[in-house]
Amino acid sequence: MKNLKKIAAVVILALGTSMSVNAQDTKTSTSTGASFGFKGGLNISNMYTKDVDDENALVGFNAGIFLELPISSSLSLQPELLYSTKGAEVTYDNAFASGTGKFRLNYIEAPLLLRANVTENFNIHFGPYFAYLVDAKISNETNGGTFNFEEEINNDDLNKFDYGLAAGLGFDFDGFGIGARYNYGLQTIGKERTFLGQTYTFPEGKNSSLSVYATIKF
Repeated sequence: MKNLKKIAAVVILALGTSMSVNAQDTKTSTSTGASFGFKGGLNISNMYTKDVDDENALVGFNAGIFLELPISSSLSLQPELLYSTKGAEVTYDNAFASGTGKFRLNYIEAPLLLRANVTENFNIHFGPYFAYLVDAKISNETNGGTFNFEEEINNDDLNKFDYGLAAGLGFDFDGFGIGARYNYGLQTIGKERTFLGQTYTFPEGKNSSLSVYATIKF
């Protein structure tokens, strides 16, 4: 995911260009028809501190509903309400054990997107997202099963609210669509703590995720 921030920047630039063209279009008319739909797909997520990389990616899912509220013939607002799984996965191999550790974060997520219909079948979208942490789990699976476990993490030890920026693109075909979106989290997942006079944050990272999804619109 090292190049995803560049991809998001290109999407934002394209969105700005589309909005500029739309503002100059004297034939633009406001549509009165809102639409409703379901969406779902895969999340490839990670936690980052300074720079987003493609290591420790965890595969999860997203599912939910969305509204498309037209502003003009080529612009609309698209609020969504999703259940989205995020986190990170670490593979290790040392003298004591080898296996995989997973840190899972499950959110109710609400993006609020500005959508530009560049063509009849192609759109780009950008906007903020807000999320509430439902639960969190940590698990470990070792080769041989010696240190296998899964346990819930107390939500009070983590920031329950997450927020960030989302940018993506989509293709629509008569009520069915596919798309991809990148979410860049701005909130640290863990809270600040003090131990023996030292202040630290765990986990220190922020959410980063790439979503690939399909939609059905009515």
